[in-house]
Amino acid sequence: MPDRPDYVTLTRGQIAALDRVNAGEPGLSVLSQFVRLAQDSLGALGAGFAEYSSGHARIISATGVCEPALGRRVANTGDLSSVNSAFAGNIEGGELRHTLGARCEMSGVVVGSLHVYFGAAGDPGPEHHAVMELIAGHLGRLYGRQAGLPVHPEPAPDQARRQEDRDLWVAVTSHELRTPVTVIKGYADTLTNHWDTLGEPGRREAARVIGTRAGELARLLDRLLSATTDDGSASSPPTGPFDLAEALREAAGELPGALRQRIHFGELPPDLPKAYGNRDSVATILTELATNAERNSEPDTPIEVCAGTEDDTLRFRVADRGIGIAPEHVESAFERYWQAGENGRQPGAGLGLYLVRRLVERQNGWVSLRPREGGGTVAEVRLPRA
Repeated sequence: MPDRPDYVTLTRGQIAALDRVNAGEPGLSVLSQFVRLAQDSLGALGAGFAEYSSGHARIISATGVCEPALGRRVANTGDLSSVNSAFAGNIEGGELRHTLGARCEMSGVVVGSLHVYFGAAGDPGPEHHAVMELIAGHLGRLYGRQAGLPVHPEPAPDQARRQEDRDLWVAVTSHELRTPVTVIKGYADTLTNHWDTLGEPGRREAARVIGTRAGELARLLDRLLSATTDDGSASSPPTGPFDLAEALREAAGELPGALRQRIHFGELPPDLPKAYGNRDSVATILTELATNAERNSEPDTPIEVCAGTEDDTLRFRVADRGIGIAPEHVESAFERYWQAGENGRQPGAGLGLYLVRRLVERQNGWVSLRPREGGGTVAEVRLPRA
């Protein structure tokens, strides 16, 4: 790392970012620009910002080697080292002692913290600390403007949380029911409209598929009804160790035909440790991420799925070569009903990624989006190791 900060880069970067603030641009976009400025002006390998909430922090912006931490929800004990550890823990060979943090305050309230990772190429001096405090001050003042910040407000009251739980249950239920109902209706329409041309073998096959899917639907309804409590709310889904690679392959096999053919499996190590969570949710998560990739990429491009392990987590990624996602949208995309601007493609309902984040975080995991080098988007899900 340089002995001194790059003050020319710092000055120019501050002017550019503050011009955007004065123009009223969205807070998260400008916040990310300040995070990048911290990395560039300090000669760091990566940087990031963690937004604080009650009892936890969420990493809402990250650059350089810190990017894998994006979207992670971590404990916030009031001690900077706990959040520093989250950044260092997502860097291959990363060590806490090479990470520097600074609190960001707004009117005396700590709203988050800025972090930079230097690696082993030297220790930061007083000037580096001073620049960190300067940029952290800018970030704190951004929250005073309330332009899209905080990205994740305080948790809702108990009644609102119960309503959100019911909404999530309805969303999961509708997803689970969609596939068998669609298949049954499709084969029933085929029998109605093409009875004579199908011939006896075709009619028998259609009837077999309808019967099989009807059986699946009945078992699914039994499972969904047994998962509700007396007041009609959803009980917690069963969790335990499971084979992530096997769950991904099975989930891909249940995707609609055209989408299933676009799935290309990359690295799925045979010795992958077991994940800990709700195995059934993998089908919902993969379907939503793959559908999102399908909607935002050309029909003849592959959707790549791979998995691996890092420290105490397992991860799987869904990557496409589509229109990509702007850095300032990587957090907004997980909001309920949020949709990107017109892109000439069929819009979704704006619930898929919201549903994915809720399902993943219920399993003490996290999910993130990031632009893919060379074009496209990478969605990454992290789950605890068993």
